[in-house]
Amino acid sequence: MLTSFYPVICTSRLQESRDFYTGLLGFETTFEADWYVSLKRPGTLPYELALLDPTHPTVPPAYRAPVRGLLLNFEVEDVDAEWERLVVLGGLTPELELRSEDFGQRHFIVADPNGVLIDVITPIAPTEEFAEQYAAP
Repeated sequence: MLTSFYPVICTSRLQESRDFYTGLLGFETTFEADWYVSLKRPGTLPYELALLDPTHPTVPPAYRAPVRGLLLNFEVEDVDAEWERLVVLGGLTPELELRSEDFGQRHFIVADPNGVLIDVITPIAPTEEFAEQYAAP
């Protein structure tokens, strides 16, 4: 039986990444070493994320490289408010401007210090074309 699941980002920028996720996205540090940082969002749902130095011996030698090609989705109640907080007031550079998508999302994308894309999303009603592609509840 699965008891937990969370992504681990391999990065040589541990402190900068920790500061990004704690300062901007509301995570709290639950463990910190010079090679690993464990983060958790406070609240009723156990959202977790970890940061790992890719050169640490626990990483198999063939995979000791920083993260590439990762996109993390963060669903929020009010994406427009998050746009204001993170981009307008927070100074993050948008990799994708705030927009509404026919497939049922209003979102924008920023990047963390490692180039991990952070897709900030509020679900919206899809157009009729895309509504038909969703599985029945």
